[in-house]
Amino acid sequence: MNALAATNRNFQLAARILGLDSKLHKSLLIPFREIKVECTVPRDDGSFVSYIGFRIQHDNARGPMKGGIRYHPEVDPDEVNALAQLMTWKTAVANLPYGGAKGGIGCNPRELTVSELERVTRVFTQKIHDLIGIHRDVPAPDMGTNSQTMAWILDEYSKFHGYSPAVVTGKPIELGGSLGREAATGLGVVFATEFLLDEYGMSIANMKFAIQGFGNVGSWAASFIHQKGGKVVAVSDITGAVKNPNGIDIPALLKHKEKAYSLKDFEGGDAMNLNDVLVHECDVLIPCALGGVLNKENAADVKAKFIIEAANHPTDPEADEILSRKGVIILPDIYANSGGVTVSYFEWVQNIQGFMWEEEKVNYELKRYMKRAFSDIKAMCHTHNCNLRMGAFALGVNKVARATVLRGWEA
Repeated sequence: MNALAATNRNFQLAARILGLDSKLHKSLLIPFREIKVECTVPRDDGSFVSYIGFRIQHDNARGPMKGGIRYHPEVDPDEVNALAQLMTWKTAVANLPYGGAKGGIGCNPRELTVSELERVTRVFTQKIHDLIGIHRDVPAPDMGTNSQTMAWILDEYSKFHGYSPAVVTGKPIELGGSLGREAATGLGVVFATEFLLDEYGMSIANMKFAIQGFGNVGSWAASFIHQKGGKVVAVSDITGAVKNPNGIDIPALLKHKEKAYSLKDFEGGDAMNLNDVLVHECDVLIPCALGGVLNKENAADVKAKFIIEAANHPTDPEADEILSRKGVIILPDIYANSGGVTVSYFEWVQNIQGFMWEEEKVNYELKRYMKRAFSDIKAMCHTHNCNLRMGAFALGVNKVARATVLRGWEA
């Protein structure tokens, strides 16, 4: 099942739980605006190349739209639609005054030079500058883009509208980026894990963790878990996988990866099959990489008691049902990985105020927001007698539906 079908399925179930009016139900699914533009730029060798740029703005009932821009050769419109919709529900769950958006350019950033990437970014910004904005739509980095991409968008947008640091988030610190943004998603995952375990009278210390994906989110999550006394017994990424039943020395693994650009040949553990990390013996499994990694083929073999969805849509609906029957507790992506967008919101707030925060304040506020969101989800689960995924979706959909009705959508 693809990301759009799975997101729609979760929305339909949440709408049924809430008893949504059928007209409102349909209105909430249809994107507010879909933008498609041509981006033609000169290559360094003098030839010209054209790419399709796009932006899907899903909903603005609760505030400006928010979401990443990705550069990837196979950008699937269905997936982008799903991710824009998911951002609408995610920002509502996290209690941020935003709606959802997503976009990007169908190019392979690895095949472009830095100057070619800059030209593509600037042309894309020229085409959409009047459809994004501080109080309209605030882009952020995603797959294949980074803080430098945001700096170019900021500069190009500012040529039309005056200096506007709040038009994008995930910027370099020197241009108004927030302290704590880089670690935010990983730290948010750890806060979410703490709140969930606390419900069962447990803590991170001495629990065994398996982490699939060791990029930005996975490496930060592993570092914080290690600091809090948790045992990371298995780690994998596309380069390899490592296991150690006594716990991997995460700082040593990070140093090894920095030098070797790979998890292979790490001396502090044994090599293992990449796919076995998902079914490794552990208490908590944290998928931090791609969607759909837990499916009907491997779900029955998962040994973890808790799954924290740090990736977007890592659990297929079929796997969801198998794991539920096994009694595995799943903390859904819509909440678990919302630390990144929460600190993006803090960056936007700081830019609008022209007043920057210390990192301690950023992390303190992140914990406070995630704690409140977890309490709201638990209350929804209690009211509707449902699992955490449905509790989170019902919470998000309900907030957006309420805002839509209050603003007067039938006029």
